Amino acid sequence: MTKATRSSDAPRADRGDQADIQAVSRVSQILSLFEPATPEVTAGEVAERLGFNRTTAYRYCTSLVAAGLLERSADGGYVPGGLLLQLGAFAIGRRRVIDLAARHMKALARATQSSTVLSLWGLTGPVVSRVEENVSAVVVVSVRVGSHLPLDTAQSKVFLAYHADQLSMERLMANLPGQAREELRADVERVRATGHCSAMSTPGVVAVAAPVFDEYGICATIAIVGPDNTLSMSDDTPELRVVVGTARELTHELGGHYRPDDLDERQA
Repeated sequence: MTKATRSSDAPRADRGDQADIQAVSRVSQILSLFEPATPEVTAGEVAERLGFNRTTAYRYCTSLVAAGLLERSADGGYVPGGLLLQLGAFAIGRRRVIDLAARHMKALARATQSSTVLSLWGLTGPVVSRVEENVSAVVVVSVRVGSHLPLDTAQSKVFLAYHADQLSMERLMANLPGQAREELRADVERVRATGHCSAMSTPGVVAVAAPVFDEYGICATIAIVGPDNTLSMSDDTPELRVVVGTARELTHELGGHYRPDDLDERQA
């Protein structure tokens, strides 16, 4: 009798575990909707963008409000809650690279007459974590802190090339349609061969990026962004050399090993 009861309990326990995993996944999907361009969402938008039914979306949003991860806005939507903001501030505070990068980024902005951007890896791509603008320039390209960068940006390609979890990177690229996927894979291979990336994912705006490493591997990318009539995507520009030099200096301060240096040693 006891053995039969225990046997019947096992499938229920497995189903319970699967339900818990699905709930965590859905919470992650909902929270990932927030970015500078989407500071607030409604339950209807959650349902539409994530493929939930409206009842499920509303139930999850309500539960996240109760947990402090979301708050109701004056317009009836949902915005990041106090607990989420607290955890975000704590996580950013733990990233030593952001503090160490400040003076390097200011110097880089002055030397290249461009905006300088530091990005950290988020859930499915780089997130802009610090920006230094060169206010003396006639034209300034502004990048908002907290922006999620798409996979065709220079910063994303650098992360895709050097991220420790290459299986996850391949899965991200596999979500793209055929031609775009193959072009991105080719670009990532070029990044591995050269140690940097220049790209124009936004028409008229060029980004030149290089990887920053700590003792565990790539921890950030540092990039300059500017109009295409002032910033070149060529591999022999002085701006590129300054970006790579800055990434090396920051890597050494973090106690990391600048992996593209290996390329230089092999080519010497």
